[in-house]
Amino acid sequence: MSSSRDGERIPRRSLPAFEEVDGGLRGALRTHGLIGTALLDKNQYGPQAMILLLVITATCTGLVLGGLMLIT
Repeated sequence: MSSSRDGERIPRRSLPAFEEVDGGLRGALRTHGLIGTALLDKNQYGPQAMILLLVITATCTGLVLGGLMLIT
């Protein structure tokens, strides 16, 4: 893939190297972990792992805020 095409103002970056993982998201998490899959793009399941990370973060935030509401 070339870094620049005719008519494009912003040059494209080269694709990151990642491993094809069989077994779906569960297999990807077993192989590279949540951080490796979601943030470091080590396999093709990065977007799904980012959604999972968002759900975990939102749940923890909700639990902390709910707990603070109960004690105040």
